[in-house]
Amino acid sequence: MRKFNFITRLLFILLLFSVNASGQHLNKLSVDVDYDAKVLHVRQEITFHNQSNDTLNSFVLNDWNNAYSDKNSPLAKRFSDEYVRAFHLAKDEERGYTDIASVVDQNGRMLDWSRFTEHPDIVRIQLKNPIYPNHKFSFYLRYQVKIPSSRFTKFGYDDNGNFNIRNWYLAPARLVNGEFTLYSNENLDDIANAISDFELSLTVPSDISVMCDLYLGNKIEEENTTKYYFIGKQFNTFSLILEKEKTFQTYRNSVIEVNTNLKENRITEIQKTLIIDQITKFVDEKLGRYPNGKIIVSQTDYERNPVYGLNQLPSFISPFPDSFKYEMRFLKTYLYANLKNALKLNPRKDAWIYDAFQIYVMMEYVKEYHQNEKMMGQLSTWGILKGHHLFEIDYNEKYNYLYLLMARRNLDQPLNMPKDDLIKFNEQIANKYRAGLSINYLDNYTKNNVVAEGLKEFYKLNSEKQASRKDFENILQSKTDKDISWFFNTVIDTRDLIDYKFGHVKRKGDSLRVKVKNRTHTNVPISLYSIKNDTVVFKKWLENVKTDTTLTIHSYDADRLVLNYNNEIPEFNLRNNSKTLGNWLPNRKPFKFTFFQDIEDPRYNQLFYVPSFVFNLYDGFSPGMRFHNKSLLAKPFIFDVSPTYSMNTGTLIGSFNLTYNNYIREQGLYNVRYSIGGSTFHYAPDARYTKFVPSVSFRIRDEDFRKNKKEFIVLRQVMVEREKSRYVATEEQNENYSVFNLRYSKYESEIVKHYNFYTDVQISKSFGKLSGEIQYRRLFDDNRQINLRFFAGAFMYRSTSSEFFSFGLDRPSDYMFDYNYYGRSESDGLFSQQYIMAEGGFKSIFDTRFANQWMTTVNASFNIWNWVEVYGDVGLFKNKYRGAKFVYDSGIRLNLLPDYFELYFPVYSSNGFEFNEGNYSEKIRFVVTISPGTLINLFTRKWF
Repeated sequence: MRKFNFITRLLFILLLFSVNASGQHLNKLSVDVDYDAKVLHVRQEITFHNQSNDTLNSFVLNDWNNAYSDKNSPLAKRFSDEYVRAFHLAKDEERGYTDIASVVDQNGRMLDWSRFTEHPDIVRIQLKNPIYPNHKFSFYLRYQVKIPSSRFTKFGYDDNGNFNIRNWYLAPARLVNGEFTLYSNENLDDIANAISDFELSLTVPSDISVMCDLYLGNKIEEENTTKYYFIGKQFNTFSLILEKEKTFQTYRNSVIEVNTNLKENRITEIQKTLIIDQITKFVDEKLGRYPNGKIIVSQTDYERNPVYGLNQLPSFISPFPDSFKYEMRFLKTYLYANLKNALKLNPRKDAWIYDAFQIYVMMEYVKEYHQNEKMMGQLSTWGILKGHHLFEIDYNEKYNYLYLLMARRNLDQPLNMPKDDLIKFNEQIANKYRAGLSINYLDNYTKNNVVAEGLKEFYKLNSEKQASRKDFENILQSKTDKDISWFFNTVIDTRDLIDYKFGHVKRKGDSLRVKVKNRTHTNVPISLYSIKNDTVVFKKWLENVKTDTTLTIHSYDADRLVLNYNNEIPEFNLRNNSKTLGNWLPNRKPFKFTFFQDIEDPRYNQLFYVPSFVFNLYDGFSPGMRFHNKSLLAKPFIFDVSPTYSMNTGTLIGSFNLTYNNYIREQGLYNVRYSIGGSTFHYAPDARYTKFVPSVSFRIRDEDFRKNKKEFIVLRQVMVEREKSRYVATEEQNENYSVFNLRYSKYESEIVKHYNFYTDVQISKSFGKLSGEIQYRRLFDDNRQINLRFFAGAFMYRSTSSEFFSFGLDRPSDYMFDYNYYGRSESDGLFSQQYIMAEGGFKSIFDTRFANQWMTTVNASFNIWNWVEVYGDVGLFKNKYRGAKFVYDSGIRLNLLPDYFELYFPVYSSNGFEFNEGNYSEKIRFVVTISPGTLINLFTRKWF
């Protein structure tokens, strides 16, 4: 039955006419959906209009769906870099691919095509005849698209049998200055297709609901199938969603038609309607009319780019009203979809412009409708949280703190850097927020609606042509007499930090002579305020403060001066921005004691305290209190003191650490850390050790921040005093000793491949040692994984008879107390079976467990099923007055959580079959890590 009324027919004809008359590229797709096989059968006609001045002899198509076909594609590599195992371990049928059957030109001739060697999702077509400037050329393709599982990128088919797909068809790559833009799919949703008009004919089973960005021109229902005809003009790409049960609802107003399945079950339809109406009209007012008239706001798009903060708290904690949560989720996702379709920029190279528009409008929306909303919502009213600055700051202030989270770690990257070069946290959070903060900075500096009008004009320009960053610059500059070149040349194009502070301030009559220091020499404007009784009485923008500048201003009887008072500038350090007048201690800040931890509060010197505990066999479960100054933002000087009460011995134990970090911005050597630390715990039931360690470390990284590749040089002096014990034999040389330690290490790590290397030198009065280690892990395409480790160590000299400083074959003595042994002095029982991969690395226990001359070992493991592995160790070691000895062992390793929870079951070794000697349970070795900081690293490594 044909459902095709007069208005729909008229709209379809008008759109079809506009497509054919537009002179743009035309992409016609005829698609039959094999729903059960998750395959699309595609017949496609592409008409390309060469609007460049160059003659084309070959043609490039984006085939991003085929990125899923290869474990070595750029997409797979990005998953590996971010420690995502799902794609590599997935079944073949869960991955997607594109199978091209034929490519034929407009004269019926078969065209040769090929894929780029390292880019299987880019297709090059060799033309029989060139395409001359201002000429059109058509060719025809037949191919099959296998849809991937959505668990990799959230695009694809889900467990409910629904399809949410984007960039699934072949499309002409964008042509710029005679060159095709070659971007592979890296899960960034930033495809650079040529802007085209579309006609889509889609045949699906009759029980399937269809949602698409394109306009529905016709719908024909047949016995078992339904045919849809869609049309759209000036699209970069479009979404196609097929559902067994319809989840999308349609909302229309005078501005736009919205189709959304964004989840929020606890608000009414009336609330949703009012929220959608308010947001769409607000965005229309701020940016202008959306060019396509119809938009999809999907749950998938939201989950790929959530409102961070709203999505991090468990459901039973509800700091925000349900309507506000839906409002912010819809606002962010609507802006994302709107800008993705409306701006015709290079979405990878010019990502910062998309981000600046999105975050700026979000900030303006909160100013308009939720000015008093706090970053953590209603949690600010909870009594136990009231004293925390985190719960006091306004909602819009979160953007600056999350940018600073990366800047303070020296991990920030320039805003103009392409998306595929950004580390994950910057790509999804920090750079987005800094882009919005930066355009807000420019807005505050220029005033007179320069930015607001500039955004609207640039937004409109994109509906007329394929715009560029230069167009954006020209529009903004044309609207102000001020020089704003610093904004693009410095704020956008560099990672230069902004940090101003006050120097000397001298009062003379009713004037103030003020010195302002530029700590980073970044030449951008800074705002100066005079404050009296918390009210602004004077404001001035200071320009060209390249180093230090002295100026004279009227005093206005102000009680303090503040730089960047309203936080309009994304400044690196706000703690040095205030100068109190008329006080003999002008920069004195009160101390603030806060439970657990807090975000940085520039008004106070913060001290945090939190209950803590440690555990070992001799001290038992030992509670304590930790005092530190670590806010959620890194700072140069850190102190951390943890006095703890030993329950088993009834004495005070604990640790302390003082650290100064010197971050170096533009070098491979990015951090020098100076540290003094110490600790005292019991190493036996009746004896404690005390350790004191001054150290300096140098950290070196690759120019490409995305490479998880670093080098370390550590110099330290380890001074140890051990009390005598009735349970552990000690000698004079191993009771009180000092060891100078120099270590160089290097590692490169990802899911597919891990490499680690170190060399270690130890110099002490009674011995000198040299050792080295290489570790290598490889995950192969067949999902088999091999782990290899080689260790070698030798004494340079030795004047002690104690084995305490010898190389350990299966369990190092850890005389520098670096390892977290729970029962370090145990020779039998459960705690003696704790395993730490160090030195010899053997799992079986032999009669001779130490080497006092030299040792070389190889440790290997290979998985046979998921986390079940077989392991084997071989070694050769030498003791004084004895010949070299060869040993080996083998067994089963349950690698449940690498380095955190593992079990080793010995099977066969130089001792023979391990089962034959009885007491097998005492031979099982285990790895258990209870350190919260170590476990947190499992989750943060994919972001940083």
